[in-house]
Amino acid sequence: MGYRALESPDLIEEIVPLAGRDLSILRPRDAAELIDEQAFEERDEFIPYWADLWPSAILLARTLAGRALRGAKVLELGCGLGLPSLAAAIAGGRVLATDWAPEALMAVERNAARNELAVKTLTADWRDAETLLAHGPFDLVIAADVLYERRNVSPLTDLLVALDTEAWIADPGRPPAAELVSGLELTGWTASVVAATQRPRVALHRLEPGRMY
Repeated sequence: MGYRALESPDLIEEIVPLAGRDLSILRPRDAAELIDEQAFEERDEFIPYWADLWPSAILLARTLAGRALRGAKVLELGCGLGLPSLAAAIAGGRVLATDWAPEALMAVERNAARNELAVKTLTADWRDAETLLAHGPFDLVIAADVLYERRNVSPLTDLLVALDTEAWIADPGRPPAAELVSGLELTGWTASVVAATQRPRVALHRLEPGRMY
């Protein structure tokens, strides 16, 4: 993976090799420069996590790109720059990328067009499950490094239970992610690790809802 400065002083391009092709991902040069005190106060402590290309997103994308999704409906939660969504599209998925930050969705649309891939986008809040359920059902839910804070564990847990389908969650070992996994297991879900890296440390958790027969 490499990067170079673009014509815009605020953007750089990162090249991510996936499934025999190079994806071009545009991102802000410095996410910290996007922090806005007014937005933090008015938008539920908004921090522009979406503007970085996280190792969890890269592992999730590389794992997805090697799968055959063949028309499966895929929902990405907290899509950020959209790399996993693009990987799911490469694998043949019909992808809906969602985030609560409109800026993130603009980035996904830009990156999808740049790589000639079809990805739909939707502004969505995890606490509003009905909005996402209205676009389902989904065959697979994906997310990369979305649990920075413990307060997000409960709404994401409730949302996954409502969606009631297989989920792949990539995370670098944050305690809220471990709480999510263990909480779902207590409700009857099964959890396994389908991919992992040590440097940087990332694990890709496969979560499957329990079924009554």
